[in-house]
Amino acid sequence: MTRCLMLAAFSSYKFSKEIQSIEHRRLGFDVEGHVTGFGNPDWARTHEPASSTAPAVLNVLKAGATCVGKTVMDEMAYSLTGDNKHYGTPRNPCAPDYVPGGSSSGSAVAVGAMLVDFSLGSDTGGSVRVPASNCGILGFRPSHNAISTVGVIPMAQSLDTVGWFAREPSILKKVGRVLLELPDADPNRPSQVIIPTDCFQLLNIPSERLTQALVRSVEKLFGGAIIKHAVLGDYIRDSVPALSSFLCQINEDQVDSIPSLAALSSARQLLQRYEFKNNHKDWVSAVKPDLDPVISERVRQALQITEENIDICWSVKKELHSALTSLLGDFGILAIPTVPGPPPKLQTDASSVDIIDEKALNLLSIAGLSGFCQVSIPMGLHDNLPISISLLAKNGADGFLLDLVETLYESLKEQAAIVEKSV
Repeated sequence: MTRCLMLAAFSSYKFSKEIQSIEHRRLGFDVEGHVTGFGNPDWARTHEPASSTAPAVLNVLKAGATCVGKTVMDEMAYSLTGDNKHYGTPRNPCAPDYVPGGSSSGSAVAVGAMLVDFSLGSDTGGSVRVPASNCGILGFRPSHNAISTVGVIPMAQSLDTVGWFAREPSILKKVGRVLLELPDADPNRPSQVIIPTDCFQLLNIPSERLTQALVRSVEKLFGGAIIKHAVLGDYIRDSVPALSSFLCQINEDQVDSIPSLAALSSARQLLQRYEFKNNHKDWVSAVKPDLDPVISERVRQALQITEENIDICWSVKKELHSALTSLLGDFGILAIPTVPGPPPKLQTDASSVDIIDEKALNLLSIAGLSGFCQVSIPMGLHDNLPISISLLAKNGADGFLLDLVETLYESLKEQAAIVEKSV
């Protein structure tokens, strides 16, 4: 769930007035002198131009980036598909008949279509990682609180992050070094790469399509001894006792489900709804905005949330952070599918999309609630549709993760192509 700014990488500072005049009301990042539109015309109509520019935007501009314009996003950052009934759905350049993913849809499409070298977005529930996967590009969700969200319309502050997209790992890393203010340092070798077999069973494509390429690349570059297999759902269930309050609401017999991850998703959803309500209830009640029916229902559900179990959500966050820190250590990596498979088709009925999103959020909530950093890496095509894998590292290990992506990327790309032909 996201707000997005499209930027070209590291050249002279200039604005494209033509693009800004078309797009400037649709985004959630503040740019001085322009209305921040949050994906909805009623929001744009009822808000004044920003008096200052968001620090995340300023930092890349000061480093030499060129601002090309703002991009389309899902209304109020409340979707993973990329649809917008007011402004249209940005066309997925990798799969034109399929959703681009959201809510940072326009930002991902701009990078995937080679209109820009990189773009900014924000990621609360998956709004950088999902469109990155759907559009076949790199997407980085940083550690929570690693990058200032000042000047970004809040969705849910305890989950919100400023992320970014790129096609090349060198650009992904260059942007990250600016946004994260990383010092120069030699890359660290991963101490372990954990592959949770249960998470890969959530895929709707053969799991070997992702795991084989990863294993071969890690073996080639670091040796096979660091590869470990685990059952993440069991580990989380045993290590996050506060999750029991949400586990009791989960159907443990449901096919293609990991109960503890489904419970994590429930806790994340509750916290997101509660904070969204605190941020936007007054405006929604006063303006009664024209919203897409799907978004309207999500907003309605959020406005009905009470404080019950919110303290438990915070306990879950704290315990999950501690449990995953213990599991990975300083330089461990957790490898999971970014989403369960290729993107859904455009115009897929809402109930089917909800099922897809629910499964995806089981995976996306791991980094969301723990505050860990995560990168989505394209792994070629399956049945001519983009697929991806994600790597997670502990909170604060963003530089390590960016270095690792740069080291692994070419080998992963090569091995993914080999596996694509053989599976």
